[in-house]
Amino acid sequence: MPFIIKEDTGSIRIDKWLWAVRIFKTRSIASDECRAGKVKMGGQSVKPSREIRTGDEISVQMGIYIKTVRVLGLIHNRVSAHLVPQFIEDLTPAEEYEKMKTQQEMKTEFRPRGLGRPTKKERRLIDRLKKTKDFN
Repeated sequence: MPFIIKEDTGSIRIDKWLWAVRIFKTRSIASDECRAGKVKMGGQSVKPSREIRTGDEISVQMGIYIKTVRVLGLIHNRVSAHLVPQFIEDLTPAEEYEKMKTQQEMKTEFRPRGLGRPTKKERRLIDRLKKTKDFN
């Protein structure tokens, strides 16, 4: 039996939509982020119960970068990743993705406090990472 996606022309809660299009892993995380003021529409923070419609632009702060998307369609259930582009348009500028890439590169040398000294194998890996960064 094929999976049928029911598109709606009305409105849907923003936390449910953010979860359905896989911006957040769970709906409760989406709700918490809305309450924390990290989800905005038109520059204003929104509550999780805010109703959205097709064409709305949403900005989500994810760490140090801000992801901006436009609602192309409304869905009520979570869909697989390859179906998401039917419902979302990514408007995020390239500079934001550069911020994310830079942050990920900086994390490679981070060692959590309390793990003690690195083992010989870990030290060699750290040295190898440092050498590759010096050439770039």
